[in-house]
Amino acid sequence: MVFVAAILLAIFVLPSPWGLVAIGLAAVVELVQTGGAVWWSQRRRAQVGAEALAGTEGRVTVRCDPVGKVAVRGEIWNARCDGHAEVGERVRVNGLQGLTLLVERKETAKDAASEPASHHRQ
Repeated sequence: MVFVAAILLAIFVLPSPWGLVAIGLAAVVELVQTGGAVWWSQRRRAQVGAEALAGTEGRVTVRCDPVGKVAVRGEIWNARCDGHAEVGERVRVNGLQGLTLLVERKETAKDAASEPASHHRQ
């Protein structure tokens, strides 16, 4: 209803050629906005599902030795860890097996400091 009123006002209130020019320009602007919105929404694939978690970080909520639970992006997942990880430690998601995340413990600063000095030199 408002759209029709705007067209009628543009035709009958504006001088002869300017009403049609205003309607034409408004149509062009609307098409550009719509095209831009479609392009913006399709410029990359949506990342959804458990497969999108690969490479993200999580925090251990139940000791992982080798099975436990981790919090990733606000959700609690069953997890399988190489070795073990204690509650509160950071882990990285490597993959998925069914509904169980395959994780590995992130190296902490304490672990890096305990390595031999010769290992750091190259």
